[in-house]
Amino acid sequence: MPHREPQLLGAGALDRMTRILADRNIPRAAVEATADEPPAPTRLEALSAGMPPRYRDALADHPQVLDWVRQVADRAEAPGRGARRQVTTGPSLLMAGVVGAGKTHQAYGAVRALVRSGIGVRWQATTAADLYAELRPRPGVDSERELARVSRCPLLILDDLGAAKSSEWVEETTYRLINRRYNLELPTLVTTNLRISDLRAYVGDRVASRLRQMTTRVEFEPVDRRRPAA
Repeated sequence: MPHREPQLLGAGALDRMTRILADRNIPRAAVEATADEPPAPTRLEALSAGMPPRYRDALADHPQVLDWVRQVADRAEAPGRGARRQVTTGPSLLMAGVVGAGKTHQAYGAVRALVRSGIGVRWQATTAADLYAELRPRPGVDSERELARVSRCPLLILDDLGAAKSSEWVEETTYRLINRRYNLELPTLVTTNLRISDLRAYVGDRVASRLRQMTTRVEFEPVDRRRPAA
């Protein structure tokens, strides 16, 4: 069903509605208050509001990223009759390149492209370093519950894999996250500054094997787009 923007009530419609509601003892002020409400935000506007300001206008234009968007959209399913189709299962992407190559921009742009296509998206974005900080055992925090939530999120952006200091705990936590999403076939957008050939040494053989099977690998040009042109 096509999306329609909310329409404000005109004076004639207000008068007719006022006469109808007067018979039900509903004052005109209640109708006017409804008419003066600003239009509800579109789905894309609501999505963008939850993104970091830098990426609210992100546009995915990499051919492999756009192909991923199409594949995920094709596998979307409606939870019930007449409901909007939602991201369910699908392929993942591993985007590798130097700092500033545009990987994170493309990841957020991919999420926006899904919403523009009319697909419902429940998603989460985090850097690997922030995720490890959230999951470290400490009093008052249920780390297992948080890991389960991230693991089962229908769409996850896992940014900067390989940027945090490696350890046995980091490797094990990464394995548990990736393995769950691998088994559930949940779409995951992974970015890394490491060369793909170096990623195995950081994440370990078990994670590298799963990433190799669950993701399409996208190599970005070795250009830092954050630096001003010479």
